Amino acid sequence: MNSSRKAVVLLSGGLDSATVLAIAKSRGYACHALTVRYGQRHASEIDAARQVAAAVGIAAHRVIDLDLQSFGGSALVGDGAIPLDRSDGEIAEGIPVTYVPARNTVFLSLALAWAEALGGADIFIGVNALDYSGYPDCRPEFIEAFRALARLATKIGVTGEYAVDVHAPLVSLSKADIIRTARDLGLDLGMTRSCYQPDGQGRACGRCDSCQLRRKGFAEAGVADPTEYAPATD
Repeated sequence: MNSSRKAVVLLSGGLDSATVLAIAKSRGYACHALTVRYGQRHASEIDAARQVAAAVGIAAHRVIDLDLQSFGGSALVGDGAIPLDRSDGEIAEGIPVTYVPARNTVFLSLALAWAEALGGADIFIGVNALDYSGYPDCRPEFIEAFRALARLATKIGVTGEYAVDVHAPLVSLSKADIIRTARDLGLDLGMTRSCYQPDGQGRACGRCDSCQLRRKGFAEAGVADPTEYAPATD
């Protein structure tokens, strides 16, 4: 247990990040959750992040604004359409238009700043390299490179005061395994939001890559899917 250790946890409000928060809490960390409102079209996840943070019970939760929408380059910030109804093969091929340029690098940098300001804290991120197609900033190699950067680019790292670590406990798990982990930790995944284009009531579309991966994960895990989906339309 790490009851004297602090952790900065990147919390989007999605299934993966919520599970990582529960994992960090279960390991005894004093959790400081960081949520970024970056111009994403699926902003209902911000409310989900607040709900998850309150339910898990953490030391602090910060929601900060960062305008990545002004750069564009991703369907998630309105630059192009969200792909719908893609097959498993299509989802697994190439880097999708939902990739946000350098997003995880930027987010981890923000988490690192808070970790250092706290006087030393570990960082947790919910990246996953198995169930997502080709995002370069979800790979184990990326996490290892940022871990090295964290130790080289900070005062606490250079002085040897604290060796910041970056934890990615879901990186090699399937979506089904992540869902089972959340269940075993008692996390209510009905609070989480994963859809890339929810309707005005925050209901999931059921058709984007994220919805399909989420739905498939619940089915493979043998766990009832608590997601509220919008009615199908022709």
